Amino acid sequence: MMFFHLPSDDYIMLAGEHSLKIVILSIIIASIASYAALTMNQQVNRNSFFHHNIWFFFAAFVMGFGIWSTHFIGMSAYSLPIKMEYDRLLTILSVIPAMFAAFLTFYIVSLPKRTVKIYLIAGLLMGLGISSMHYTGMIAMKMEAIAVYQTGIFILSIGIAIVISFVALYIFSTLKRHTEKQSVRFLTSLLLGGAISSMHYTGMAAVTFYLPVNHVHTSLSHDNLNISFITASVTIGMLILIVFILFSSVIDRYVKYQTKYYDALTRLPNRRLFEKKMMQASSEKTLAIWHLHNLEKVNRDNSYTFGDEVIQQIASILFSFKPDSAELFRIEGNRFAFLNTLPHGEKPLIDAMREIAAVLKKPLSFNQQEIIIPSVCAWQTADQPKQIDHIYGDVLAVLNDPNLTYQHEVILYDSSVHTYTFEQEISNDVERAMQNHELFLVFQPKIHGKSYQMVGAETLLRWRHPKYGLLSPAVFIPVLENSGKMIDVTDWVINETCRQLEEWKNEDFPVKQVAINIPGNYVTSTRLLKVLKHALTKHQLQAECLELEITETSFVGAIEEAILAVNILREDGFSVALDDFGTGVSSLSYLKKIPISTLKIDKSFVDDVPSSEKDSSIIQAIIAIGRSLNLAIVFEGVETTEQIEFLRTTCEAPIIQGYCFAKPMESHELVDWYKTFQQQYQITNQITNQ
Repeated sequence: MMFFHLPSDDYIMLAGEHSLKIVILSIIIASIASYAALTMNQQVNRNSFFHHNIWFFFAAFVMGFGIWSTHFIGMSAYSLPIKMEYDRLLTILSVIPAMFAAFLTFYIVSLPKRTVKIYLIAGLLMGLGISSMHYTGMIAMKMEAIAVYQTGIFILSIGIAIVISFVALYIFSTLKRHTEKQSVRFLTSLLLGGAISSMHYTGMAAVTFYLPVNHVHTSLSHDNLNISFITASVTIGMLILIVFILFSSVIDRYVKYQTKYYDALTRLPNRRLFEKKMMQASSEKTLAIWHLHNLEKVNRDNSYTFGDEVIQQIASILFSFKPDSAELFRIEGNRFAFLNTLPHGEKPLIDAMREIAAVLKKPLSFNQQEIIIPSVCAWQTADQPKQIDHIYGDVLAVLNDPNLTYQHEVILYDSSVHTYTFEQEISNDVERAMQNHELFLVFQPKIHGKSYQMVGAETLLRWRHPKYGLLSPAVFIPVLENSGKMIDVTDWVINETCRQLEEWKNEDFPVKQVAINIPGNYVTSTRLLKVLKHALTKHQLQAECLELEITETSFVGAIEEAILAVNILREDGFSVALDDFGTGVSSLSYLKKIPISTLKIDKSFVDDVPSSEKDSSIIQAIIAIGRSLNLAIVFEGVETTEQIEFLRTTCEAPIIQGYCFAKPMESHELVDWYKTFQQQYQITNQITNQ
């Protein structure tokens, strides 16, 4: 029983003492449990095969056991000169408050919209859970003495648990994107471990044990206390904790590997794994790529669900004919690749391709509907290093041939047949263009709509071709994307942008961040992060200097991979913007999952505001979505003062990009423009503030 004053004066006080070694052990156990629970709680916001509530349960289970173990290890560190036992049922039940509070706490701090009030509620719940477990455990003690608590210290112990829990959870949530770093997670674990331990030992400081004056007792050493049940229970609890830690680690690695290297729809290896295999050294390679034509028409005429079923069945057909010497990949939404890297594997692979062609020529049955999917297979083989390096480009040359028909043929690359077209010429010229500075960058400033300060710029690519003059990006970028050259060009853009940023930094020019467009199929490549880090290191810049703009089409058919890739980029400090929002395959469920920092509203939504009531309502809805997700909002293509004024009054912090302020300019033009704009800004800001 718990008393806050002595029932009578006929009691004598008992003196107890703590074992320092066991006290230290209890603090370590509390910190380990906190670390394990926080690690599991991270799985909630990752892509997993388990529902997030299961991860909440795992985290709460581990945290509850950690709090429970800390208490009873701490109690075993405290010795009294009397015999002491525990009520087994009450001892077991005492873990429930801690688990329940931990579950609610982790659930609350994982809500998409968090405020200081939310953290206060979470800290209160966790603190009360720790306290409830402690004092329930104290009530479970069976002994002849009575426990008397000092009210002030009793209340203080609960307050300490609440305050430290609040601080720890606030730090953990605020630095959530950095929690992959061991130091941040370790610090948070120490704080939570400190909350558990501080509460326990403050609670112990609040209690004094008394015996009746006439009670006859025998002094017992600490080693003779009957704590075998508690020791066994704590040992079992900690073993369970360790099992959960190992289980979480294994599941995490498995999920990461699956989402990183496998296509979610077909469960086949994806483009990322294909790129790795292509880069591996081998004495011979045979590559065959199946292109399924006009899948968009299938989706339009039926549904995307029907289209997914078509892809799954064709993937199953392709896999059933795959020779043992080859691997099958889904490298794009409508392309599958067979890769053989073993000697003498060409003939079995091409024989299999012809068998597949025979099957695809016949109507395929889908939901009592028969359709024929036009397709073609291009292939090439090579056994020399130089040829192997170009084998993918050779196959693409076949697939990009303007005379290509999709009659289920199996076509070998022939350099005399697949001759230059305008697209091939552009594709082949791009390497020279990068070396000879035919490619160059222009920059369009981004202006804060309320303060009229320049907050950054977007870099755009231009090509001054010696034969065709100034080529439109709308002409050459699709060519480079189709030929696979856009990734190399993007690497060049990243390095040139970082070089320009370094130059501006040395000149004290106030462009702190530049946005770079990243091609859809490059977002999920491991190469991108390496290129970014190399460029930043070379030019002595921080990741905050770059914002990576990705389009909604980056996520088509590879949503899990893209989310994982963006997570990694954000964890490394890069801002990530979702470009042209609303023009592609917008999905609010995707938007909720993708950890972007910025939403870019396409020009088509801005053009008719404020005159169009419908477009104005759409803009307001998008702004509300962005605000609820704590995203910066950039409006592209703003051209009139009326549009600026509408955005200023509708959005709390609009970032405006468009001809209303400046067209895209070369670096020296941007510097000159800024000098004039600064003077205009000072005048405009004065008028606005009047």
